[in-house]
Amino acid sequence: MRRACLLAVVVALLASTAWAAEPEYVSLTRLATLLKARLEARPDSTQARLTMPGRVVVLTRNWSRITVNGSPLRLDAPVRVRNGVWLVPDTLAEQLSPRVVGVSTAAPSAAPAAAPAPAPGMRMPVALEELRSRSYPSFTRIVIETSGPLAYRVEASGTREARVRLLMLAGFPRVQEVADGFIAEARLERAGDDALLRVIFEGAPGEVRGSTLSDPPRLVLDFSRPTEPAPRDRREAVTPLRLIVLDAGHGGHDTGAIGPGGLQEKDVVLDVTRRVARLMEDKLDVKVLLSRDADQFVTLRDRTTFANRERGDLFVSIHANAHRESASTGLETYFLSSEATDGAARQVAALENSVVQLEKTAARPAGRLDVVKAILWDLAQSEFQQESSRLAEVVQDSMTQALRLPNRGVKQAGFYVLGGAAMPAILIEIGFLTNPKEERRLKDAKYRDEIARAIVAGLGEYKKRYDARARELAPNARAPRER
Repeated sequence: MRRACLLAVVVALLASTAWAAEPEYVSLTRLATLLKARLEARPDSTQARLTMPGRVVVLTRNWSRITVNGSPLRLDAPVRVRNGVWLVPDTLAEQLSPRVVGVSTAAPSAAPAAAPAPAPGMRMPVALEELRSRSYPSFTRIVIETSGPLAYRVEASGTREARVRLLMLAGFPRVQEVADGFIAEARLERAGDDALLRVIFEGAPGEVRGSTLSDPPRLVLDFSRPTEPAPRDRREAVTPLRLIVLDAGHGGHDTGAIGPGGLQEKDVVLDVTRRVARLMEDKLDVKVLLSRDADQFVTLRDRTTFANRERGDLFVSIHANAHRESASTGLETYFLSSEATDGAARQVAALENSVVQLEKTAARPAGRLDVVKAILWDLAQSEFQQESSRLAEVVQDSMTQALRLPNRGVKQAGFYVLGGAAMPAILIEIGFLTNPKEERRLKDAKYRDEIARAIVAGLGEYKKRYDARARELAPNARAPRER
């Protein structure tokens, strides 16, 4: 993130033709008054918002790019927050409204005026920040990090290469050597106002799956390896789901989140997890094991070690959310990825990962997990990423429909507790303990039972779909015996 911010500042400075000092800054509050705009800006927030007739302006601290009605606009210098006060370059007034004068008491800047804000719906070019790749056992990932949201279109996937058009992407041609036995290289070339990404395969091509992430803006392209499953893998793939490991977050001296009324996350999620277990064994004809069935502390590593030792088919970790904004509400479900969906997802993972600070292990540095170990976990879970994503989608849909809470979506982030699982794994956030209204609901036993039933319904729907796919892969396989 810091590197992207520094690049943005450098690009902004090089774009200016004037050899002038740093532009004068003005208080965002003063600018809002002059523009007669409504301002939403907290000293501890990462973003501020100006709302005026026909336009919504979103500013991000330490970034020199803002958005006007969703379209990016470059500033002369980054937005800053000093002593709790949001500051912006004085030239922003001219960019938003050329008729506004007198924003700064300093002499006029020698820098030329920037281009006016784009009209609503007009797409502006975005700049390439970084092109990188990472190879996994079952797929190769190519990530294109940009200065703003990027639209794309997969144009072709032939026997030798795949081509992806990146709309309105500015930047010099780039080549990323991969050479992992599947993809030889990724070439980024100019194509009129757009850029064209050519992915050159070393042998048989693979299918591409794309997704866009934010904070920073990224396009993630996953190319699946076209390999035939080994006989052992095929037998495992057609086996119906039989064992699910449920993981109640936190426990013991790790309370997890604490609500304004004193409700502790460790107690809520243990009760909900027990309810889920009872319902699953009654309704789904599966065996259920719990990583903890009492108020005890279990390390993040031991949770997945237990699931792996018991040869679980799924790993489901249940948590309650927390946020500094007490009005935050809703449900969200996560699966593991080194590419976090956005800053909010990254913060949730950081909060849950902070449990490692409570683990008294001499061999582990307090407060941080070894980066190499995190990468190895990412590699281990990559084989199950697509299945984890499917599981997360089904459970999230079931919960939001049953509980009638805002759907915060399925997200991905680097949760340590999911990384060691040798099976599809998800983490469910059942609500915000820091929201007084949600805390009151989470105290209620009847509501906890509703949560448990919603989770079980989602897991049941996933099991039905999974078992149906298993039967399709093995049409002549005998059905499992009744137990």
